[in-house]
Amino acid sequence: MVRLVRNLKELYKYRVLIQNLVSRELKARYRGTVLGFLWSFFNPLLLMIVYTLVFGLILKGGRGGEFGDSSTLYAVFLFTGLLPWTWFSSSALESANVLMIHGNLIKKILFPAEILPIVTVLSNLIHFSFGLPILLLFLIVFGKGLTLFALLLPVVVLVQMLFSLGLGFLISSLTVHFRDIKDILANLLTLWFFATPIIYPLTFDSLQKSSFLRTLLNLNPMTHIIEGYHSCLFYGTIFHWKRLGVTFLIGLVLFYFGYSVFDRLRDSFPEEV
Repeated sequence: MVRLVRNLKELYKYRVLIQNLVSRELKARYRGTVLGFLWSFFNPLLLMIVYTLVFGLILKGGRGGEFGDSSTLYAVFLFTGLLPWTWFSSSALESANVLMIHGNLIKKILFPAEILPIVTVLSNLIHFSFGLPILLLFLIVFGKGLTLFALLLPVVVLVQMLFSLGLGFLISSLTVHFRDIKDILANLLTLWFFATPIIYPLTFDSLQKSSFLRTLLNLNPMTHIIEGYHSCLFYGTIFHWKRLGVTFLIGLVLFYFGYSVFDRLRDSFPEEV
């Protein structure tokens, strides 16, 4: 623990480097495009328009239940969960390759390798932030509105960032030695997606009737993170603070464990990348 705290203090000295690498990562994504950074707004906007057209016009008749006869309301619900999930899944997948892609930096003696997973999570956080105004706009347009509980959104973001960083450290360090992880991870994230209440609410009858499914979902940390977004934004209520609090503790444990594994394996990175 003492070593972890000391290393994190050392990382603070590299904050300008982290900012520059995040900026470079964002510019690289849209290099050669006409609209550049505007795609950060247009991509979630176009995605939300597609959801609205599909569920609001093509699949008329509503979803029933808490969505009533409004399929467009279901589209907003879906986007509320999909936006943070994209941040999480992109961070995990990119972390699997980040050390190998930037092997030239790792081989520099004074370069702290843990910066790379941090840059990956932060750059995807910024993309998430660009999509957030689009989500808020559609929440207002379709009559959901916003309540004061939306101010609690940074708490949910903090929990997700901590969890994503811990997973990023773990995945990036292990993938250097076990290259199959990145392929396994892609399939695992697909399963993880459907095991998280993104395309369905926890109030579905099939979930209410099955204690096994409810237990399975409650054991998934991303369930409580996504439900935190749904509560603050879509439902306009306070999140389940006990469950999110436990998820925060899980994130702390994962962060400590992931960084410990990363720190133990760091000396082998230059030879393996």
